[in-house]
Amino acid sequence: MALIVDPDDLNQGTEIDIDTASKTFTLNIAGNLSDDGVTGQALYSFFKEEWKSDPALIAYDFPMTSITPEQFEFIKDWVPADDATRNLLRTAGWREITDADVLEREYVGVISLGNIDATDTAYYAFASDSARTDFDFPGTINQGVQTFGDSSNGNFDKRSEVLTLYIRIQGKLYGVSSTTDIGLTSIPYNTQRFPLSESPDLKITASDNDIDTLTPYTGMSITYGTVTRDIGGTNYDFDVLIDGNNGTAEQIYEFVQRELRKSSDIDDGAGVVIGELADSLLEFVGDTLKTKNAYIDNFQANDTNRIIFGDDTGAEIQFPFVAAGSLNFNVNLQNDPESVYRMFFSSGFGTPSATLVNDNSGTPISGDVSGAPFVGFDFDYDNNSQGGRTPGTDAPITVVAIGEDGAQYVLAEGVITRAVGQSVSLVAPLERNYSNP
Repeated sequence: MALIVDPDDLNQGTEIDIDTASKTFTLNIAGNLSDDGVTGQALYSFFKEEWKSDPALIAYDFPMTSITPEQFEFIKDWVPADDATRNLLRTAGWREITDADVLEREYVGVISLGNIDATDTAYYAFASDSARTDFDFPGTINQGVQTFGDSSNGNFDKRSEVLTLYIRIQGKLYGVSSTTDIGLTSIPYNTQRFPLSESPDLKITASDNDIDTLTPYTGMSITYGTVTRDIGGTNYDFDVLIDGNNGTAEQIYEFVQRELRKSSDIDDGAGVVIGELADSLLEFVGDTLKTKNAYIDNFQANDTNRIIFGDDTGAEIQFPFVAAGSLNFNVNLQNDPESVYRMFFSSGFGTPSATLVNDNSGTPISGDVSGAPFVGFDFDYDNNSQGGRTPGTDAPITVVAIGEDGAQYVLAEGVITRAVGQSVSLVAPLERNYSNP
């Protein structure tokens, strides 16, 4: 069935019951009326026709005042019989006022603009709420939300608060919209329209169960509170710190999006932040990950150049270009517990002026193999000037590795270019002659 907009589709005893003794009316899912509901204008028009033609009604106070086609007042002690009836009113904001002119309830009519799939349910929260409230029906929204209730009807007044609508479904791009976004400083009792939509999220491939139980996700975290980080030699402040636990940009995004659908506290710090009410922190634009007032620690070096950090002023910052790659070790180096590796600039290698290459943080690229098949490295391509190197140019390198009783000395040459995903393979011959009795 469809939304009722014609009063002729309402019939006493079928779609609607009118009780003059209690001054209530009940909307029934029957006949022409479905969950799609009835507009406030159609209900008002129906009451006019019935009060005009039904001698059993004309002797009673008229129940409803129309201020506009989308704003109404139920008056003279007339009210909807129950919340099920209220939830079937569409394209309407309204007040419920007693015969003594006492306001008992007030509702804003909420309509969403944009695609929401028919099986997905949006939710909302006021600024003072610590939990979500689901809309009563899935799909696009057209429903009243109570903003005021007197002592007998909830005892609250949220008309001066910010109301925020959310649609957050696993595997789909999230939508959020608030009264602030549509220019409201207080909430009226008419109909308001909110841009709110969803669509498939191509960056989500992991299931909730995988994110909740598998690495690297289980080592990731979100901490709220001011943090300062150096990007390209300048300090910037952020209000959220995400620990990426060496995950890819996509894995970090998947983790954060999962956290934002939780009804529990997601703040790894001392505060309390309810996930499903928290602001969005990340978004992908193509393959570039953008943060919103958040910094990411421990992301993979290969992703350095496709992350844009939004700081607490709204500025967008990127690292100077960071080249990245890996040093790959064969099994002889992996199996020798004494194996070490060192990366030098080729210029000067084999002389007393040989210089170890520093990574992006200024630490020499050297260390123990420790059984690993590879180690990642990054390099400040735009700024590194070691040994007189011209920043922003390709850097020829010489990488050596050596073990003791398992791996011979090996040398490999390469060039660090303005790119990520580079690799140098170190294939050491098996050591057969080392002896240290």
